[in-house]
Amino acid sequence: MKEQEKIFPKKSAPEKSARMVETIYGCKWSLTIYQLLANDINRPGAMVRSVEGLTTKVLNECLRKNTKFGILERVDFNEVPPRVEYRVTRFGTKFLRILDELEKLQNEIECEIA
Repeated sequence: MKEQEKIFPKKSAPEKSARMVETIYGCKWSLTIYQLLANDINRPGAMVRSVEGLTTKVLNECLRKNTKFGILERVDFNEVPPRVEYRVTRFGTKFLRILDELEKLQNEIECEIA
């Protein structure tokens, strides 16, 4: 070996976070849901009424995925009739900043191509 060659281990993609980004971007409604939450629309019924084409079934599936990843949290209120709201978690706030940066990168790419 010549003068202490450095050997670097093989670097692999961050598996869990990459899968999370892929899943969230794969759900065409996730970004819309984040926008609704930013505008204080946090109840599922209000979300469905606010977005044309969004169904309860699709919304619930999307909310479930986001809750599973820890991006959103479900808050149940002990009331009659039952009330449920969703909020962005502390981790979700960090994750949304990453999505914002990806959007900025996409805009830069589009400007360079145009």
